Amino acid sequence: MRVALAQLTSTADPQANLDLVEDSTRRAAERGAELVIFPEAMMCAFGNRLDTVAEPLDGSWVGRLTTIAQTYGPTIVAGMFTPGGQTGPDGRQKVINTLVATGPGGLASYQKIHLFDAFGFAESDTVVAGTEPVIIEVAGTSIGLTLCYDVRFPGLYQTLAERGAEVIIVSASWGAGPGKVEQWQLLTQARALDSTCFILAAGQADPATQGHRQAGSAPTGVGYSAVIDPSGGAIAGAGAEPELLITDIDPGQVSEVRKIIPVLANRRF
Repeated sequence: MRVALAQLTSTADPQANLDLVEDSTRRAAERGAELVIFPEAMMCAFGNRLDTVAEPLDGSWVGRLTTIAQTYGPTIVAGMFTPGGQTGPDGRQKVINTLVATGPGGLASYQKIHLFDAFGFAESDTVVAGTEPVIIEVAGTSIGLTLCYDVRFPGLYQTLAERGAEVIIVSASWGAGPGKVEQWQLLTQARALDSTCFILAAGQADPATQGHRQAGSAPTGVGYSAVIDPSGGAIAGAGAEPELLITDIDPGQVSEVRKIIPVLANRRF
C-alpha cells in the first residue's frame, strides 16, 4: 500500500485549509498513493474559535472533502470538528475533535477519546470526549484511527490491534516545548512496538519554520511526521517544515512480526 502523510500548517479558514488538502491529495494521487493522511485540526488550527467552524459530517466541509477524494481516488483522513451538544465553562458550545475518513470505502469518523488536558492546555474546556475505538478498511487493510494525545495511552493501540488493526493512524497537532519532539518520536515508535502495527504519524508542521508561531498555549505543531513499522523502526520521516511524505508499506509484514514478537498474545494485564 502506498501512503502519503501531508504535514501542513492549517489556518483559521476552513475553506483555505481544504485548498491545501486538495493540492496535497492531487500530488499524492499522481504518485500512486491509496491513502492520504492529514493532521489533527486540519479544518481549523487550534487557538481559534472552534465552535463557529464546527460542522456535522453531512455538512459542506466533509462534502468538499469527499468530492476531493472522489476526484483524485485515494481515501483521505483528516482532522475536523463536529458539534458537541454541550456547553463549556465559557458558555460557548463545545465541539468534538473528529478524525474523518472518506474515499472508496465510504465515510467514517473517530471521536478523540483522550483529551489534551496537559502542559497548561485544557482541551476538555471546549471539546467533548469520544468513547469508542474505530477501525476502517482501505484496500483490504484494517486501519485504526487515533488523534494526538491518544498516542500516550498504549491500551487504545493494543485494543485496536486486538480488534484487527494492522495499521494505526495518529493525526496530531503536537504542542511545542522542551523535549516535545523527542517525546513524539519515542511515543509513536513505542506504540508500534506495543501493538505490532504500522504507525502512520501525521502531524502539523512547525509554524515557526514559516516565520510565525501562534500566541498562547494552543498546540500548533512541531512536524516530524513518520511512518513506523511494526518492529518500531522508522521507514520514512519528515523534518519540521511542511512536507508531503510518501512511502510504501506491506501490511503482510504485521503477521510476521507478531510471530517473532508476540506481545499481544503474551501480555497478562
